[in-house]
Amino acid sequence: MAHHEPAGTGRARPRRARVAAFFDLDKTIIATSSATAFSKGFLAEGLLTRRSVVASAYAQLAFLLGGADETATERLRAALSRAVVGWDVAQVSTIVRDTLHESIDPTVYAEAVELIAHHHAAGHDVVVVSASGAEVVEPIAEMLGADAVIATRMAVAEGRYTGEIDFYAYGENKAVAIRGLAAERGYDLDACFAYSDSVTDAPMLAAVGHAHVVNPDRALRRLAAEHGWEALTFRRPVPLRRLDTRIRVTTGSVLAGVALVVLALWWWRRRRRPA
Repeated sequence: MAHHEPAGTGRARPRRARVAAFFDLDKTIIATSSATAFSKGFLAEGLLTRRSVVASAYAQLAFLLGGADETATERLRAALSRAVVGWDVAQVSTIVRDTLHESIDPTVYAEAVELIAHHHAAGHDVVVVSASGAEVVEPIAEMLGADAVIATRMAVAEGRYTGEIDFYAYGENKAVAIRGLAAERGYDLDACFAYSDSVTDAPMLAAVGHAHVVNPDRALRRLAAEHGWEALTFRRPVPLRRLDTRIRVTTGSVLAGVALVVLALWWWRRRRRPA
């Protein structure tokens, strides 16, 4: 029911500012690199050669073992940019959607799912922010019930990737895009939340009032301590096959699906408690 100011005040009640939670994707929502998670499907369809798979695997190994610092992230970006030259954009989108659950399900952190459910229950928008390509990120975000996506946009000519990048959602660019989305949607950034595992996302974390670091390495933990950012630990993957990504799901069905996952996790925890 709408509420109104008493007659004679001459002023309308100010509208409540919108709030969003901005989640990094790789090693924050999922325990791997989204850009390489679909390598098996790309190889099977002839987009990747075994040589390019090996090259991206080395880059991915450095990313996972060495931490998501600027050097590792740039090495991964460069390897993947070289690999996708000439790929058909429509074919990539089809492979990603057809192999989404197989490629991503085993890597999603249950803690991230719980946080997404928490933010939605509080009336917050959820925005996935990733340096990976939009064609990869958007289906994952849809599966998770996210409300918006900020991702890298690859240059396309005649339906194929050129290898150039129109917008690289990395470092300061993430913060720039977040501020732009906040202006467009009316988010109060001081009331917003951000989550990331990477020190390269410091600008994104600093752009909001409630920043959280996930599984931080020493450098990120030190930065978090300096800024008073909360540190979180994510460990548990959870299957998300209940969420149907072949159709555009409504907000209500997304919330119901996530609620079922959270309820199952609660039940499982209670069973494991000692009598």
